[in-house]
Amino acid sequence: MKKLKTVFIRGNFTESTHEIKVLIKNNKNKTLLTTGNENDFIFPRSSVKIFQAIPFVSSNAIKKFNLSKKMIALSCASHRGEDFHLKELENWLGKVNINKSVLKCGSHNPLNPFASEKLMRSNKKINQLHNNCAGKHLAMISSCRANNHDIKNYLKFSHPHQIEIRKIFEMFSENKIKKKYFAVDGCSAPQYSFRICDINKLLNNLIKSYKNEFTKSYETKILINSIISNPKYIGGSDSLDSDLMKISNKNLFCKGGAEGVFLFIDLKKEISGVIKVSDGNERAIPSLIFNIFKKFKVMNNKELYEFKKKYNFNLLNHAKIKIGSVKSTI
Repeated sequence: MKKLKTVFIRGNFTESTHEIKVLIKNNKNKTLLTTGNENDFIFPRSSVKIFQAIPFVSSNAIKKFNLSKKMIALSCASHRGEDFHLKELENWLGKVNINKSVLKCGSHNPLNPFASEKLMRSNKKINQLHNNCAGKHLAMISSCRANNHDIKNYLKFSHPHQIEIRKIFEMFSENKIKKKYFAVDGCSAPQYSFRICDINKLLNNLIKSYKNEFTKSYETKILINSIISNPKYIGGSDSLDSDLMKISNKNLFCKGGAEGVFLFIDLKKEISGVIKVSDGNERAIPSLIFNIFKKFKVMNNKELYEFKKKYNFNLLNHAKIKIGSVKSTI
């Protein structure tokens, strides 16, 4: 058991410290790294969207509506509201023949600052497609359409599609979700709290599923292959998960979630990892991930170099002068 943290150093002194909960295991369920928080309950938030998308693939909506691999990637995405995201989402609406108002995710400004500024300058109003969860909601609605389910109440815990999603979570985590762990996410969809060890079990079984050693292999392969072939569609031009999958030569699947959650699986080494920043600050994650990937050889030296070049762990002020650094202990 280790205590892990990311520190922000200004000059020669630590200015801020973020404690981090970590659990990393291999495919034989051997613990490779732990902070001893296995039984802590956390909300994985958007990091588990791939599991929410499995019933979407099972529904045959992809074939029925002739959906692209980019759309499949968007079904698991926390997209940043860039033009290429919106174009694909608009096309998806047309294929399913619904209005964007059907999506119950609400709306917010694009997460990408340049996309947000562009929208503001255009004098156009934000809508549901700008919500980072729009793809997840379109996948749910498409599934309902394919299965002839009511789409008016598709987010209710009692809706047949949400029941199917819960079954997937319970199947992959090998644990029943009690009602006291039911909650609602930022996009109004059901969200569930899991122990960190249960989330790691989700990931381990996801690897097995991808390798034809667990259930739902067909669905898992379609989702993961679509994502790693179109990494910018699960996040964007400035997303850590998108960047890492692009750098890793299709050996890595990873996904971030709100409040400092980050999950990853190494498809080649068959290693899975759960990361949760205790105070929810996502800025603590890149430095820690870099050191984890280096320690467990999730990335080679060339890939690590690309990672470090993209995410400079020096602190620069607005005049681009180095005034400190970011360090993680492992």
